[in-house]
Amino acid sequence: MSSGRRRLTLGVAGAAALLTGACHSAPAPAASTPNYDPPANLVRTDFPAWPYPRGIPDTRREEGTLFHVPGSKQAFTFTQINGGPATIDWFPDQHPTPPAPVIEGRAGAYNACGQCHLIDGSGKPDTGDLRELSVAYIVQQIVDMKSDRRHASIPGAPLIYMLAVAKGITLDEARQAAEYFHSIQPVKKLRIIETDTVPVTHPAAHAVQRVDPSGATEPLGTRIIEVPEDFERTELRDPSSGFVAYVPAGSIAKGAALAKTGGDGKTIPCASCHGEGLKGMGDVFPRIAGHSPTATARQLYDFKSGTRDGKNAVAMKPVVMKLTDEDIVNLAAYVASLQP
Repeated sequence: MSSGRRRLTLGVAGAAALLTGACHSAPAPAASTPNYDPPANLVRTDFPAWPYPRGIPDTRREEGTLFHVPGSKQAFTFTQINGGPATIDWFPDQHPTPPAPVIEGRAGAYNACGQCHLIDGSGKPDTGDLRELSVAYIVQQIVDMKSDRRHASIPGAPLIYMLAVAKGITLDEARQAAEYFHSIQPVKKLRIIETDTVPVTHPAAHAVQRVDPSGATEPLGTRIIEVPEDFERTELRDPSSGFVAYVPAGSIAKGAALAKTGGDGKTIPCASCHGEGLKGMGDVFPRIAGHSPTATARQLYDFKSGTRDGKNAVAMKPVVMKLTDEDIVNLAAYVASLQP
């Protein structure tokens, strides 16, 4: 990842792997790839790249190896972990029994929620933390995506895969998943480091960022860099392995001041809607405390661009209107530093 503030160039990506067409007795013209990118009039090229993690194709092949993770008695092959719409569960005794939408998905329609959000809903920097969110809030996000009122601000962002899932899942299935994730109490799996210098990172499979093995470093600038504590365990979809976020020195205190006071009218104090400790209020304002700073910043930018324009987005628009890149970094760092 290059140093300083990187700007985005337009890219093209699709989610055809998540969807299949109907069967025909005779060959049919190739179906066009569904396009889940933002409307052209809302595409932004002036947003920084770091809140929208990119990945590379996973080119590994099945070799029959059984993989293990610390603390689990389970063993899975590469195909079981990555080879279909279903996902795996390393710690089945540590949470309620996941419903079919979370662990199995539905072939030809959508991949299991646990593939990207992990089986406990804790998510990754490219997805989101669903633990303890209200059922109504989660279902509303699916409704917003189904009705094309929620997109990322840039083409090819990881959200295109979630949009494909939203198009394929039924509202009953979405509610089953939401009830499951709501039942899981969040625990902190994120370590925050304030610094001016960070490891050089590169996009890897599953949109996870990998630290360069050379040990090279670069200035952090006005960014947040979030990487797995253990890259191999994250690749194996191990929900017990967390992340470390490098944030600019002093950003947590600056973010706290802005979040608590509104910055003399620049924004609105976060607790006025998200509640004490930013642990959420009701079905409209979710818990944001302890969330990935990458994911938090991404939502702020998407509200700002107007690509996140669902039923309840109107409440966030005055919040983000005047925020600078530095403000967003500071707020994201502060929110991430809180206990979930």
